[in-house]
Amino acid sequence: MTTCRIGVIGLGQRIAHVLAAMQEVGWDLRVDAHVDAAPVGAPILAAAGIALGRPCETPEALLREGPFDLLMLGGPNHLHREHLAAVFHAGVPIFAEKPIVRTEAETLDLARALAGPGAPDLYIGLVMRSLPIVREVIARVDSGDLGEIVSIDATEHLPPEHGGYLARNWRRRREWGGSYLLDKVCHDFDIFGRLIGARPARVASFGGRRIFTPERAGRPRTYEDGSIAYDLRDAGWQGAPDAFTSDMDVTDHQVALVEYANAARLSFHANSHTALAERRWYVAGTEGTLIADLVRNRLMFRRALHRGKPERMDFGDRTADAHNGADQAMARDLAEALAGRAVFPVTPWDSLEAGLTVMAVDRAMEDRVMLDCAPMWAAYDAARSGAASTQSASRS
Repeated sequence: MTTCRIGVIGLGQRIAHVLAAMQEVGWDLRVDAHVDAAPVGAPILAAAGIALGRPCETPEALLREGPFDLLMLGGPNHLHREHLAAVFHAGVPIFAEKPIVRTEAETLDLARALAGPGAPDLYIGLVMRSLPIVREVIARVDSGDLGEIVSIDATEHLPPEHGGYLARNWRRRREWGGSYLLDKVCHDFDIFGRLIGARPARVASFGGRRIFTPERAGRPRTYEDGSIAYDLRDAGWQGAPDAFTSDMDVTDHQVALVEYANAARLSFHANSHTALAERRWYVAGTEGTLIADLVRNRLMFRRALHRGKPERMDFGDRTADAHNGADQAMARDLAEALAGRAVFPVTPWDSLEAGLTVMAVDRAMEDRVMLDCAPMWAAYDAARSGAASTQSASRS
């Protein structure tokens, strides 16, 4: 097997976990160079026996250290567009962490670039697309087992240690992460759009910060057995020392309602501090109903007019991070795509549209309106067509 020469821009915790998963499933890889003044992913790579490669000050300096077979972008969300622009025309495949960009303006700018000449092979780390249970959900819907999708009820409820990490990590600030929903659940909204087969037409949302607040700073900080509840992980780049007194300005809980252009409806509930962790999709169709439990990695399905026991599938591979083998599956998908043996399960366009959906939800919450998404999609389609859009993004 030929060694894959990799350059990394933004060596954070997430991209380090992806590299470790790549090696775990059999990649012969070598990180030849990286750009990151303080690579917080270094301990994760060290544990996997992967060297950091040569340090470089800028993406341009890194490119001079090539040639590379793959460039991997893992910086904070606000740097994604800048880093993409720096290596866009290098002639090297790029893997970029999700969300691909952070704002509507960046979305339109990248759409125009992707529609133009010389766009690279671009792979986005929407890791849930590679998860076996998600592949099964998509296959069931595509097969017609559920009939037409009428409605979806979905949740993501995090345990205190995960929510506490987000309240200390750079994702706590809109200027770096975008929003809580954009960073944490753009995966889910990508899948919802795929299952429903239409774009959102109208959205509404309510949310705020009621959990990780200074008023609650005096609450107990350990579980009943004495184990630490909120500080289990290194907070990483720009980390804050305390989840309750940080300068967090994103929501810690949020609900959303989405009506799609084909009249399918979605309700979504996210909470970052729960005693019963859950990531669940309840998909109701005209011919059947499906429940995907992404925490326990189990699927249940029954046809609408059947009274027998539901069909149940247990996918196993449960992990503490609830990715349940998705990182390893994505690593295999990426290897197959780079070798030309298969198509990667998600496209940059899928990622852009999932991001815009979440941005619309967040804007509806902030403006306290039922938001009509048509102007947003018109601007996006103009950018995607390569036309010079006369409409600017409404939020920078």
